[in-house]
Amino acid sequence: MATSEICLQFAKKLKLFRRKRGFTQAKTAELADMKLRHYQKLESKKPGNVKLETIGKLAKALKTAPAKLLDF
Repeated sequence: MATSEICLQFAKKLKLFRRKRGFTQAKTAELADMKLRHYQKLESKKPGNVKLETIGKLAKALKTAPAKLLDF
């Protein structure tokens, strides 16, 4: 799987978990201690690479394990 495809899959999974929790993008960004624009980019069609530290923050905010965000 190409890097760009992995990033897109991560973006889709992130959005799925956020919606399951009933969170807005703003709420998720706040819980993950990041700016809303950064979070919006992570869910976009061109999310770019994501740091492991960021995945950890997002997983904590979404009350899940980091591995679950990467299970695709």
